[in-house]
Amino acid sequence: MTEPLDGERESGRAVLGRTLKFLREKAGKSLGQLAEETGYDKSYLSRLESGQRLSKVTVMEDLDSYYGCSDLLVSHWRVARHDAFKDKYKAYMRLEATARFMHVYTADVPGLLQTEEFAREVLSEPQATGKADSEAVEEQVAARLGRGLTLGRDPAPSVRFVIDELAFRRPSAGRDTWEGQLLHVESVAQWPNVVVQVIPFSAGIHPLMGKGSLTLLWQQDGSAVAYTEGGSSGVLMDEPEDVAHHRLSYDRLRDLALSPSDSLELIRAVLKECRHP
Repeated sequence: MTEPLDGERESGRAVLGRTLKFLREKAGKSLGQLAEETGYDKSYLSRLESGQRLSKVTVMEDLDSYYGCSDLLVSHWRVARHDAFKDKYKAYMRLEATARFMHVYTADVPGLLQTEEFAREVLSEPQATGKADSEAVEEQVAARLGRGLTLGRDPAPSVRFVIDELAFRRPSAGRDTWEGQLLHVESVAQWPNVVVQVIPFSAGIHPLMGKGSLTLLWQQDGSAVAYTEGGSSGVLMDEPEDVAHHRLSYDRLRDLALSPSDSLELIRAVLKECRHP
């Protein structure tokens, strides 16, 4: 086993994986035997040991009980979880770039739909990047625009946006920039691979109000993840029950939203108001 170099910190996930492997080998079990006796998939257990995946805490509780090691694995899992959270956004970006189907909910203009000018104005606010540094802002703008290219890649993903009406009723930029942003959303909403729906104020309270954004991604092989983001943190989930739970929430939001055609009419009405206040 390769030891960390001086000054390097071994990740919590690597420590957890190494501990899992050590306990299994000490018990004289193969991965196949462990899978049979615990009910967990062999490939899943292998990915846990290699540090490629972080399980739910309940899995560690089961394995702690199986090996009779008190809460050793759970304690390692708590440390590994913090390491994983730091990598969530990067992992999400990789999945977004290859997703075949995307369902997005946000209370603001989605990053995937933002124009360069709008993104720059929004990200220039000190609270957006942590500092009003022009270089940092430009890096953030470039990254956001790079995400937008996802919508036009070949083959194009099928994408549905459900957006709160608030996003269109509260301009977050100067008049010209805001008009350009509205025109861009209106245009993209008519692409064959994109659906835009607006949740009107008249829908009242909905399941995700005040809880941040939600994105569901499906890959070509059928695997799916749910990603929630609020404030400065995001959580990426790939457990089937978690994805199913968030998909249900999304379906309820979609049921509350205006039809695509009515949503487009609302966006055009706001655009008209912007031009003729």
